[in-house]
Amino acid sequence: MKTLLLVLLAILAFPLLLASRTLEVGQGAAYANLQAAAAAAQPGDTILFKAGTHAGGQYVEGLQGRADAWITILGEGEGAVIRGGSNAWQLTDPAYLRIVGISFGGQTGNGLNIDDGGTYDTPAHHLIVERCTWLDINATGNNDLFKMSGIDSFEVRDCTFQNGAAGGSMIDMVGCHQGSFLRNRFERGGSNCIQAKGGTSDIRIEGNTFIDGGARAINIGGSTGLQFFRPLGINYESARIAVYSNIFVGSDAPVAFVGTVNSEVVNNTIYLPQRWAARILQETTGATFLQCGDNAFRNNIVVIGNMAANPIINIGGNTRPATFAFANNLWFHAENGSWSGPNLPATESNGIIGRDPLLAAAPSDFALRTASPAIGAGLAVDQPTHDYKGRPFLPNRSIGAVEGGTSTTAVGAEHEPQSELQCQAISTPDQVAADIRLSRAGRVELSLHDVRGETIWQHHTDLPSGHTRLQLPIAEAPSGFYLLIVRLGSRVVVKQVVR
Repeated sequence: MKTLLLVLLAILAFPLLLASRTLEVGQGAAYANLQAAAAAAQPGDTILFKAGTHAGGQYVEGLQGRADAWITILGEGEGAVIRGGSNAWQLTDPAYLRIVGISFGGQTGNGLNIDDGGTYDTPAHHLIVERCTWLDINATGNNDLFKMSGIDSFEVRDCTFQNGAAGGSMIDMVGCHQGSFLRNRFERGGSNCIQAKGGTSDIRIEGNTFIDGGARAINIGGSTGLQFFRPLGINYESARIAVYSNIFVGSDAPVAFVGTVNSEVVNNTIYLPQRWAARILQETTGATFLQCGDNAFRNNIVVIGNMAANPIINIGGNTRPATFAFANNLWFHAENGSWSGPNLPATESNGIIGRDPLLAAAPSDFALRTASPAIGAGLAVDQPTHDYKGRPFLPNRSIGAVEGGTSTTAVGAEHEPQSELQCQAISTPDQVAADIRLSRAGRVELSLHDVRGETIWQHHTDLPSGHTRLQLPIAEAPSGFYLLIVRLGSRVVVKQVVR
């Protein structure tokens, strides 16, 4: 956090961002709460919550930055806690908004509630929620830690969700699109950790950890009143939901396909579910409503014990289970050496049944031991490209969430570079480039600004670990000073570029 604050100070000191302001919230600060600060906030501003406990129950409508000037809500030292209220915050129709380092807890309704104001004509859009924590919720019904309705183009990354309501979801999406959930941790869910319903589509759930995730750790679909679908008239609960490189420990069913189409679960590790390894269900029906089908389950490790329910795959009515594609999964019964395998509704190609995947020190570390039959046995697929630990899968990929091939080496703590992100700006007569070095693969955000504060270039790209050189598009720009801002997760580097 110290690094981030120093970077923010450096940015504020640079001429291009002199117009941006930091609006402090808390005891003795200029603003008493979020509503007051949001009323004064302009694109590019940062609303800084001072460390300590702040009252929930805040409603804010239309908090919108711009594509070149996002508004940031930031927790000082990541020690700001929003406690109590029906909702901690309800944000209606926000856009270009980043929420970083805030904790939520003790709400009686929903924790954080972000919506489109009840009409998808103006969806909430371009949101990033990063390094936030949900501690608990003071409710046991259909109450969600993070409720999302009508949100497009978003990321939720590096967050922690704990102690969900017994009848609710940790994250509940209704009619959300083009989003991703990356490297989050979910512990002790209620009904679900992540639920995608009401016409939700094109969502990527990757590199997350689910520990005792409740009834359905990931509910790919669900049940929603048709009047709440976004947009209205969609005839599926969810579509094109990608579940990649996650680790699941426990829960009644780690994955449930419920009224979803064209979704896939690939390269995950599922360890000791309590009732079923997966479910295929339909909860919303109608003459024009699509039945659950045309989904895929590939390259997953499934380790089961003596579960409370049988069979391994629970199949409900009004579904099309025969249209599911099963391939290259490893199925192992840890307590029954003569187990004949799962009750799959369609023939699996290249499945491995009854062989111990040799997980290292499971369940604390799901790396594959050298002799694991999962190594190199995966189906060749385009996605995911990286495993649970952020390392690239090999051409002959392993089954499960963690690549076990010998040419991909884990980065141990003793070998960790001094910084996850290093960058140098290189100027030559022929080009201006950024030399970026990463200790782990990840999505890098870059932006370039001139001395007047104008954003002249923005770019997001997935980079591998190691060194990458990116050419900056200012070779023909006027001579002078520019500022390059590079971000990898919580790491930010600011470099002055001379042209």
